Amino acid sequence: MSNIDFIHEETAADIGNFLVGRLLPFRQKRSIGPFVFIDHMGPACLADHQNIDIGPHPHIGLSTLTYLFDGAMMHRDSIGTEIEIQPGAVNWMTAGKGVTHSERTPERLRQKDKFMHGLQIWVALPKELEFMEPEFYHIEEKDIPHWTEDGVSYRLIAGEIFGKRSGVPVYSPLYMLELKTTEERVVDIGSELFGESGLYILEGAVVNQTHEYGPKQILITKDASLCTFTMKPNTSVYIFGGTPFPEERYISWNFVATSKETIEKAKEDWRNHAFPKVINDDGYVPLPESRLK
Repeated sequence: MSNIDFIHEETAADIGNFLVGRLLPFRQKRSIGPFVFIDHMGPACLADHQNIDIGPHPHIGLSTLTYLFDGAMMHRDSIGTEIEIQPGAVNWMTAGKGVTHSERTPERLRQKDKFMHGLQIWVALPKELEFMEPEFYHIEEKDIPHWTEDGVSYRLIAGEIFGKRSGVPVYSPLYMLELKTTEERVVDIGSELFGESGLYILEGAVVNQTHEYGPKQILITKDASLCTFTMKPNTSVYIFGGTPFPEERYISWNFVATSKETIEKAKEDWRNHAFPKVINDDGYVPLPESRLK
């Protein structure tokens, strides 16, 4: 019997000048461990007059993880961070009780043709840390744990697994791994995984019990300890998961919380411009009218 519980092919939305594929949540699965939201940005080629301009917007109750494959993005936030996000680095912003940030094409690229491709991820905070002080951490590509085993190249983007720990300061037991192969390889890592686990195929193909799955599919395992699959040549996958929280998480717009009241308070604060301001960015993204999920 196959160990694949859900097979979800990403759906794409045209957001501004690039394509965003919504991977999580979806109808059958609202979270995978503490991961509550995953978007695949691009790949997109932007002309010299096209730029990414996501103005100041708020978050509560989560950490955001930005991981680029190509392109660059300028991050500014209300903590005082101003940093250009580069491919291969990990940018981890913990919103806690409330943070505001913007994401824009860096000034040096705004008049040039450019690419954009990457993943943006939300990780819910434990209930006892929902209202912690906001933080931001940047981890250079060279400082991310990486190794090769049985012909598979591994990178531990966040969390702790295989006896290794990423420098990303996570707040609950989790893992996010990048696996790459140039030749066909069998991967048997179920004994290392824990909690709930998902596998996203960026490129190439994965075979599990005679079934082959291609790019832009996310596979949710029924039992992470039974996670064995074959990676076809030139395949890149991302495995993420961890220990799920005992409480339900509510998501509305950019807000994540264990109570609807907390989210409604955040909405009201944003409408009233009560969130902290992004330093060196005066924009404002209005609150959309949407249902609580």
